[in-house]
Amino acid sequence: MLLRAEQPTISFYRYLYNTIGRQWFWYERRVMDDATLAACIHDAAVAVNVLYVGGVPAGLAEIDAREIRDIELAYIGLIPEFIGRGLGRYLVDWAIDAAWDREPDRIWIHTCTLDHPAALPLYQKAGFTPYAQNRFKIPDPRKMACFAD
Repeated sequence: MLLRAEQPTISFYRYLYNTIGRQWFWYERRVMDDATLAACIHDAAVAVNVLYVGGVPAGLAEIDAREIRDIELAYIGLIPEFIGRGLGRYLVDWAIDAAWDREPDRIWIHTCTLDHPAALPLYQKAGFTPYAQNRFKIPDPRKMACFAD
């Protein structure tokens, strides 16, 4: 079951983001202070959707429609214990359908070499095509204070 988390608490959002993103080195939201993060995830145009399996959180699909004609699937991922069960495809398909319901001109998603190895092939199977490729280095997130937990 997928439910939109209306005004999710910062601690719940951080739990999802940190648990899902830790092994993929998601760090951008980890380094945000609570007020900045709240302004983002509580924006009416940002939908934080939580996948539940057996009554427990299993995944996250965050849809950012702040640019009304150009919707981003900002974060999509699964809690590690739920990877490998076919839920990723379900979550991506659901997020795409939810985004198209807003009638944008375009839906897009970022991926990188740090993401799950199946991410890019999954996005391509879902209909996405590579649009641009950027090369840049980031500091090793494991050395950031936000990864000390």
